[in-house]
Amino acid sequence: MLPKEDLLKRVENKKEITRVIDKADQAINNWEVVVTDFLSPPVVAEVEAILQNLTEIKALPWGGYAQAERRRIALSRPDIPLDELQVELAALDIAGNFLFDPATHRDFLGSILGTGIVREKVGDILVLGERGAQAIVVPEMVDFLTASLTQVRSVAVKTQQIEFSELKIRPPKKKEMTTVEASMRLDAIASAGFGISRSKMASAISSNDVRVNWKEITQASHNVKAGDLIAVRGKGRLEVGDVSVTKKQRYRVNLVRYK
Repeated sequence: MLPKEDLLKRVENKKEITRVIDKADQAINNWEVVVTDFLSPPVVAEVEAILQNLTEIKALPWGGYAQAERRRIALSRPDIPLDELQVELAALDIAGNFLFDPATHRDFLGSILGTGIVREKVGDILVLGERGAQAIVVPEMVDFLTASLTQVRSVAVKTQQIEFSELKIRPPKKKEMTTVEASMRLDAIASAGFGISRSKMASAISSNDVRVNWKEITQASHNVKAGDLIAVRGKGRLEVGDVSVTKKQRYRVNLVRYK
């Protein structure tokens, strides 16, 4: 049995992490590969952080494609091989004519959940504009959704399973930039990367709208470093690249912003 109480200390998502630990214990006790439901990026990051130093268990997150945000995690003993094929997933095409009634990610998700499915059974949703969307789900929900998901907003849709090779995965839009700052404070680096004032960024941080490496940070003075990923609600993500010190002892920071 894993030391659950110790592992749950200082984690943000205790409810979700508790479920993962229980599944990890199942994998250890039964000598089998156990797969979680879909987890959000902050939960995946916490799972990887608390399990990485344990010798009894190993974890493999996978969401269907390399850039997937929501992922399931396969858990097993270290001597049992793990690969992405063991993370069972299914892809759905949700086709309709949305030319006159455009639908957003929230609309598609709302219609899926409106059938009675819980969020944990649904992975990423790829919105395709006027022709509909594609969604990744747990395989056991395919038959139900193909029969039940018939409308999104005012548009009639046809939902059917497709191969993963048919997913319309678009590479994220990104912008590379360099900034020179007096410090590596979160508010300074994030305001430069997202192009908003430092005071507005400090307000976003104090309002719990900012995460660093998927961990909620509420202190504007928090120092970031090369390799950190900064996410701001509604703004996208910012990756901190190489950092060097100038002759005037300021920090030259390479940044990549993903929209």
